[in-house]
Amino acid sequence: MSPDEAFDDDVAARAVIAADGTLTEWSEGARRLLGHTAAEVVGRPAAALLADGAEPPTVTDDSRWSGTLTLRHRDGHPVSVWVLAHRRPPDGPHATDWLAVSPPDAGGRGLPDDPLVRMALTQSPCATMIFDERLRLRGLNDAMADLLGLPAARMLGLKPTDIGSRPQNAELEEYLRRVLDTGRRQDMQTYMKATGESRGAHAWLARMAPLTDGTGRVRGVCVTAHDFSDQYRSRERLLLVNEASVRIGTTLDVPCTAQELADVCVPALADFVSVDLLDPRELGDESAGPPVPPLSLRRSAHQSVNEGSPEAVAEPGQVDVYPENSPQAASLVAGHTVVASGASGDLERWLAWDPVRHRRIQEYGIHSTMSVPLQARGTTLGVAVFTRFRRQEAFTPDDVLLAEEVTARAAVCIDNARRYSRERETTLTLQRSLLPRTLPRTAAVEAASRYLPATRSGVGGDWFDVIPLSGMRVAMIVGDVVGHGIQASATMGRLRTAVRTLADIDLAPDELLTHLDDLVVRLSAESGGDDATGELGATCLYAVYDPVSRRCTLARAGHPLPLLVPPGGPAHQLDLPSGPPLGVGGLPFEAAEVELREGSILAFHTDGLLVSHERDVDASGRMLREALSEPADSLDEICDRVLSTLLPPGGSSDDVALLLARTRGLPASQVATWDIPADPALVAPIRKQVVDQLERWGLHEAVFTAELVVSELVTNAIRYGAPPIRLRLIHDAATLICEVSDTSHTAPHLRRAKTWDEGGRGLLLVAQLTQRWGSRHTSEGKTIWAELALLDEEI
Repeated sequence: MSPDEAFDDDVAARAVIAADGTLTEWSEGARRLLGHTAAEVVGRPAAALLADGAEPPTVTDDSRWSGTLTLRHRDGHPVSVWVLAHRRPPDGPHATDWLAVSPPDAGGRGLPDDPLVRMALTQSPCATMIFDERLRLRGLNDAMADLLGLPAARMLGLKPTDIGSRPQNAELEEYLRRVLDTGRRQDMQTYMKATGESRGAHAWLARMAPLTDGTGRVRGVCVTAHDFSDQYRSRERLLLVNEASVRIGTTLDVPCTAQELADVCVPALADFVSVDLLDPRELGDESAGPPVPPLSLRRSAHQSVNEGSPEAVAEPGQVDVYPENSPQAASLVAGHTVVASGASGDLERWLAWDPVRHRRIQEYGIHSTMSVPLQARGTTLGVAVFTRFRRQEAFTPDDVLLAEEVTARAAVCIDNARRYSRERETTLTLQRSLLPRTLPRTAAVEAASRYLPATRSGVGGDWFDVIPLSGMRVAMIVGDVVGHGIQASATMGRLRTAVRTLADIDLAPDELLTHLDDLVVRLSAESGGDDATGELGATCLYAVYDPVSRRCTLARAGHPLPLLVPPGGPAHQLDLPSGPPLGVGGLPFEAAEVELREGSILAFHTDGLLVSHERDVDASGRMLREALSEPADSLDEICDRVLSTLLPPGGSSDDVALLLARTRGLPASQVATWDIPADPALVAPIRKQVVDQLERWGLHEAVFTAELVVSELVTNAIRYGAPPIRLRLIHDAATLICEVSDTSHTAPHLRRAKTWDEGGRGLLLVAQLTQRWGSRHTSEGKTIWAELALLDEEI
């Protein structure tokens, strides 16, 4: 026994009885009472101390017993002793023992008139008791004796831990010592059922004040007990409301927010909480009236004081139909809380239609439910059902107000999450509709791409594109609009359309970025008066690859550098001039040209691929280069490996766009070039050479059309252009391209010739005979080109 229990004092008789009935401890007070020493009785059955013919006590309460016993003194005479016995808390896995105590005045003797006791009892208006310097009970009034459930005279001389073995008794002793040591008042709060009370557990406040003599010495402690259940419940309600405001709505995910509501309210308000939501299709227009039963509700979340929530009838995601007489449907239709209890018969009436729920209520002893509608911004979202079975108290009007306040906060968060999910889905739909669904198949590159929206923030404005250009060339672009949401996606769509338009007129990469920068500046100025939008900005990388020369021209506007993976070599960043982001205005862009071996891989990406909370950008860059350098069977496999290597399992916090392109080269055997003198008489020999070249390529079916197109383009160049003039034919398996270049910068245009006009029909004829045609300006002049499809002829 610990020294704090002080079995060696000579005031109260104490003994400890093990679970098997043997005595394990014996105090000096017990020796004085019965004459037996500790050596004589410890280890022997406690029943041996009963006097001859005395009946052993019958314990009806498993935690405490009190009464008068006839015990045998050491000299043989019987002694009538009042005994208080209570079970002590277990110390380890073994069974608990009993502490038996007999106060020194068990024979009915009262303590002498004590001015300390008289002063305290006469001044205290409530349940009061007084302890002396040795923590012995010196006096108590009738109110305190009623709470303890024992006669006042029988408890005098006992310590708090002698009177009971609850944790609160030991805590009270600690507070008493603190008052005796410091001379300062102490307050102890607890939630328990007093032994002498018939009602359930509630909140108590024990106030302890030092009692001093004329010299200021602390001679004892006065303890008064106050029932402050109302204040306690008010404080608990405020704490629950505050906790709900902190813990509910941490994400914009509907199931997670519903689960947070259930978690906060269990066990603070209920033993089981379920959250069932109307499907968005059931909500209809936000201005519509209340729902009409029967109602289909989808279980979004639930929580219980029992692990695994065995009381739940529906699993998360399951849809149940609730009839009109159910509390859930009644609360949703009425728009206010509905409380149902077993005592009133409400639960039995509506559960008659559902035997499963009826059995579950009987199994767990559910006695009270409270159905609170979830409403936000005039819209009914669902219902939260609070259930009690472990707590015996039914729901009170204060509980209803508390549940309504907490669910009102949760409903706003759920509505926010739903609106965010709806806006996110709309933005994703817009984003995907603006991005290419499939990449075009070209003779210049084999391409693969990935786009992943942000998981936690709004969808951004990342985009990519592959654009076929004239002369078998291809343009590749990756961009990132600043911001998130529908505005960023709409801006991305406008920029992508502008890039395609500018690419169609064959602008050089640096010139294209200059025009795109002017467009972003204008868009930003147009949106300046709209408070919902800020200044626009974007980054962009634009590259043009020519499979004939195997050279790639690139320019960037504040965008991350691309990576190059040569055949068989490790990946490395391309060193490109740094340009300002789009929207700055007034600053030039510079292009760089690199020669690529056939089979090289170009990797373009947005910054969302490298930004991570777990590592810096340099570490992400090393991981990206390693992932790109590993061999793979396809570009899709490389894309998947890159994303799995750099992105966390839950997704990225920003949008991610990735574009990979493996270069191809056209052999010289698929290109034919002629320098043409500026003499109209030489057009016929040129046609003959073209026909011969097509015959050697095996393009017999294209000879007639190509001959007419070449004749018109060469004639126009000789008549309206400036020498030198050059003709070039390029073909692959699907397309034949005819190009005529000269040094004049005047571009031709298509016009409708009148009936009496002798000319003006050449380009119209070219447009009708070819798949598409156009012109592009170069540093030396211009090139007129036309494409003829070969697939239809070969099929």
